[in-house]
Amino acid sequence: MKIPKPRKRGDSYRIEIMFDGKRYSCTRDTPKECEHWATIKLLELKTGRTEDNKPVKPTITWMDLFNQYYDSVGKYTDSKAWNLTQLKSFEKKVGNLANTLIYDITPKQLTTWRNKRLKEVSDNTVLKEISLYSAMFTYAQKELFLITENPWMQISKPSKPDSRYRRISQQEIEKILKILNYEVGQIPTQSDHYVAWSFLFAIETAMRRGEILNMRKSDIYDGYVHLPKTKNGTKRNVPLSLFAKELVDLISREQEKIIPQSENAFRQMWEKKKAKTDIVDLHFHDTRHEAISRMVRVRKLPVEVLAKITGHKKIEVLVNVYYNPDAQELVEMFNGSAS
Repeated sequence: MKIPKPRKRGDSYRIEIMFDGKRYSCTRDTPKECEHWATIKLLELKTGRTEDNKPVKPTITWMDLFNQYYDSVGKYTDSKAWNLTQLKSFEKKVGNLANTLIYDITPKQLTTWRNKRLKEVSDNTVLKEISLYSAMFTYAQKELFLITENPWMQISKPSKPDSRYRRISQQEIEKILKILNYEVGQIPTQSDHYVAWSFLFAIETAMRRGEILNMRKSDIYDGYVHLPKTKNGTKRNVPLSLFAKELVDLISREQEKIIPQSENAFRQMWEKKKAKTDIVDLHFHDTRHEAISRMVRVRKLPVEVLAKITGHKKIEVLVNVYYNPDAQELVEMFNGSAS
């Protein structure tokens, strides 16, 4: 059988062969590599054996791997919604690599993809995507035993961006409450009310959005909330301030789930309403920065106690990422400690 000529696709080459009515293809960096692959592939298909006289590997593309990884692992994690979003947009993000056999994906191809992706999105987004993609190949290596090496381990990752430093002003809080049609002390009855309620509760407790959305009446005790499952896999107790208790008292006694919304509906409401304000660069997770900074300033909590409340296992992350005092707060604490 005559080997077809490879076709150029972007920065790489793609070759397709037919055997017994089935189509096989691969993507390589050069035409010669494509032709070499096609020669070996045809030999394997004709003999039913590999060049090492081993059974032919199962045909599994990166897209196939992603689907299998999601069904077996991804949808059972706390990031299942994000994983599903990544799955739906996967082919658009990686192009021809999605339909390339996982055995054929090279570090050079991944480096080319990384460089292209860095021109489209932030370094942090690329880091998150690489982490997910690398986890898939580790799954293929250590659980499915399909590959012997993870190609992602052979490429350089973008530098981790500086930690986010974002406080929330009282003026911004008022704008968020206004756009969500909510006033402090109001019993929430509508979807936008619950988003506003959660915003206030997060600033008061330093709880994550997901933790608030999963919170139930049965988790609330006299003076604290018990979180049976958190992002880092451990349980913890979060003390409630007087204001936090007042917020809890506003929730109907009949409903077990505090926030009667899905994570996706909540996120869409937050983004849609926030976009109607003039507030720049505010994420819901910034409430955690604000809450932790307030706890230090107002309650003077020692770092080891604060870590128990926030659930941080690494003190340096708590101090260097989430504690964001402004200059005036530092001056006040400095002078206050001398009196």
